[in-house]
Amino acid sequence: MPTDIVVDAMGSDKSPDPEVRGAILACRHYDVRVHLVGPEEVLRPALDHALRAPRWPGEAKPNIRIVHSSEWISMDDKAAQAVRAKRDSSMRVGLRMVRDGTAAGFFTAGNTGAAMATAKLVLGMLAGVHRPALATIIPTVTGSPSLLLDVGANVDCDPDNLVQFAVMGQMYAQNILGIGNPRVGLLSIGEEDSKGNSLTRDTLPLLRGLTNLNFIGNVEGRDLFNGHTDVAVCDGFVGNVAIKTCEGTAKLVSTLLREALKSTVTSQVGALLSRKAFAEFKKRLDYSEYGGAVLLGVRGVCIVGHGSSNEKAVMNGIRVAAEFAQAEVNSGIEAALQSA
Repeated sequence: MPTDIVVDAMGSDKSPDPEVRGAILACRHYDVRVHLVGPEEVLRPALDHALRAPRWPGEAKPNIRIVHSSEWISMDDKAAQAVRAKRDSSMRVGLRMVRDGTAAGFFTAGNTGAAMATAKLVLGMLAGVHRPALATIIPTVTGSPSLLLDVGANVDCDPDNLVQFAVMGQMYAQNILGIGNPRVGLLSIGEEDSKGNSLTRDTLPLLRGLTNLNFIGNVEGRDLFNGHTDVAVCDGFVGNVAIKTCEGTAKLVSTLLREALKSTVTSQVGALLSRKAFAEFKKRLDYSEYGGAVLLGVRGVCIVGHGSSNEKAVMNGIRVAAEFAQAEVNSGIEAALQSA
């Protein structure tokens, strides 16, 4: 039985093409049924055009349905105002399908603030969670990914919020990343307990007091990549700066490497001989491989992708939504918070 996943088809910078093509790819590779939400007069021609493309000749028609919505929220809309005013937006219609049980999960590459606000409004919060957190996967030198949260849902947090983020991150790492006893660290400016600001210093003893959490203490920015921690917890201000820095650094490294490989005949020959290695290098740094950030803490499955998501990122966002729904992470989070 395929897993039903809803896609906000009007969310990304170049919508609806990446969403439509990503939905087709997801149906080709995974056991999912995709519901594309948006104006039917826009989506139907886009879907028909994509299916006529020579990339998929002679293949079975993908399991895709179009769900009409008369409105959508753009990147330029103010989140709070748009959520109240646009009651028939593609985000709201899609998340209502998750709430009502018509679909198991939701993906959008649209306005992050609007996605979070709509998810809180439509789905509600898990028992014991005060604020949701956006969690994203980061590649490490060990080959195993690490999880960073919060990366932008909450600019200001208190110690209780970070404790809840730690528990939610642990459950996600266990159930989705397959890490048996994930190491949880508190992102700070030094490993010593005395380092950090008032938020990290006040949070540290609370995390140490959790008997069901494998807390390893403070971790630093470099530990996001060296495999020292499986889950890194911080407030949304620090997390958003960290993840945007990661994205910029990855792009810089890729650009400099590409330029260096074209600089001389010898380097060009070396590049040809090392194409497989460079392809793997690029894949490990490619955000589209990870699909998007998971909004943890809401009563449902909500994945938020990058505004510039391409069809590959949309496909992987749909995959992540399906995996999250099948793993029943939310029930584990509620149980863990109750026993914390």
